[in-house]
Amino acid sequence: MASQVSRVTEAPEKPAENPVDREKVCPLLLRVFCNNNRHHRPEEFNRGTTPPNELQIYTWLDASLKELSSLVKEVNPEARRRGTYFDFASVYPSPRAPGYRLKEIGMTCSGRKGPDDNVSLASKKFQIGDYLDIAITLPPRGGGGGNDYGWGAKR
Repeated sequence: MASQVSRVTEAPEKPAENPVDREKVCPLLLRVFCNNNRHHRPEEFNRGTTPPNELQIYTWLDASLKELSSLVKEVNPEARRRGTYFDFASVYPSPRAPGYRLKEIGMTCSGRKGPDDNVSLASKKFQIGDYLDIAITLPPRGGGGGNDYGWGAKR
């Protein structure tokens, strides 16, 4: 019986195209909405309303998804568990119709390296005023450690 080997290759870390001098540039207010297992529906952001579970984070456009997931873990103890997935999406006003659109921008996993860890908000065309929606998926109780996403899985 042949054994399978799974390997996650990491791209060399590249500096951000336009690194922000965090000592001189004022941070932006990022309005974050977390939900268990799924993203909020775009309709939940219509007519000046937002979902009730808002988290406000002061950060910069060069913030990585891994950095943002660490900030969420500071206020959400359950999300600190190894194997917790953070699926990020930007929520922005629709340019063609009233309402909002949701665009997936990446995923991170607690305790594992992944291909989207160093993705920045700016690299995904995030604009000041957009919202960030995070679907948090906790690992099953009792271990397992596997995932359905195809990266970082131990075999």
